Amino acid sequence: MAAMASTLQITAATSDPALLDLPDLPWQLELEQWPEAALAALPRGISRHVVRFVRLGDAVIAVKETRESFAVREYGMLRMLRRLGVPCVEPFAVVRGRVDETGEELEPALVTKHLQFSLPYRALFSQTLRPDTARRLVDALAVLLVRLHLTGFYWGDVSLSNTLFRRDAGEFAAYLVDAETGELHETLSRGQREYDLDLAMTNIAGELMDLQSGSLLDEVVDPIETAHHIVERYRSLWAELTESEAFDHGERWRVQARIKRLNDLGFDIGELAISTDVGGAVVRLQPKVVDAGHHSRRLLRLTGLDVEQNQARRLLNDLDGYIAATDRQGEAEEIVAHDWLSSVFEPVVRAVPRELRAKLEPAEVFHEVLEHRWYRSEQLQRDVPLREAVDSYVEQVLPQKPDEAAVLGTTTASLPAVVP
Repeated sequence: MAAMASTLQITAATSDPALLDLPDLPWQLELEQWPEAALAALPRGISRHVVRFVRLGDAVIAVKETRESFAVREYGMLRMLRRLGVPCVEPFAVVRGRVDETGEELEPALVTKHLQFSLPYRALFSQTLRPDTARRLVDALAVLLVRLHLTGFYWGDVSLSNTLFRRDAGEFAAYLVDAETGELHETLSRGQREYDLDLAMTNIAGELMDLQSGSLLDEVVDPIETAHHIVERYRSLWAELTESEAFDHGERWRVQARIKRLNDLGFDIGELAISTDVGGAVVRLQPKVVDAGHHSRRLLRLTGLDVEQNQARRLLNDLDGYIAATDRQGEAEEIVAHDWLSSVFEPVVRAVPRELRAKLEPAEVFHEVLEHRWYRSEQLQRDVPLREAVDSYVEQVLPQKPDEAAVLGTTTASLPAVVP
């Protein structure tokens, strides 16, 4: 739609009622001169252009002054990326025809919606963050860059300044903010990807050094090491995600092995897509970077099992594998989780003889059975059935374990076979 207010031209591909309030903003002033009453007190990142957060009714928008060709191009690019499912800010409008009170032309503006609960890197890294948390934020940027490259998007200006970070249901997510230099291709060459990586390493090191010089960076965070970290994460993740692996339908253990390798890299699986053909199946995994407690909360919501974080992650990986193996991706997750609990988890726990139930908690027993099954499958180069793995574990491994009661100081012999 297009609206006019004097010479003002507002172009947008939305029917959002907030557009009706857009002409009321002080467009006759340069963005740097906009009154405080119109602005929203939100932290801003570093930008080559003037950017301001502005209240628009009940919403907040980001306004960036730039050349008309840049604004139109970036608006179109952001719309395309959102249609492709890439995490980025939502374009709202392009404002042209701006003039000041003397009739002199002012730069057009690109308007995007503010990403709620997001922060620029300076706000994140200027807090006292543990090194592992800082690394996970860089991990999130690595995931974003991989997703962009898989889509065929060449960024051309990879940096922390052009990224927003948000916590959402326990996850760390990185969102592209500035697409001004970006190009969308059918596929990217290795040279294009490597150039983006080189830019990322150079820009991130410089940005963190800038924080360091202003005493805004925790002294334990090494700018050079952190910059190299994103390159290492990107390359490991790219290899795991793009190298297809064909396997027979009975080789479920190889799917679990692929998941385990991604877990060892520090990533968790958000989606597990399996496309079948005559010769077998091809595995493609979509990673997530998640915050502490996410797995425990998700498992408790789905199954009622209240377990530790690492146990929950392993159980959820098995649940995700069960969903894929039974071809039930389209069903309600809670229903499939209930079936997994009754047909997979509970039988494993019940298979432990009563005299051995003091050894480990039920969730830890299940975790160790999965681990034992994986090692046996690798050793035998075949998919070991769960029942076979349980029998082998109960006979060979569990009797050698010390009773938890000796460690915890409380008896576990009376624990029920299944965690409620």
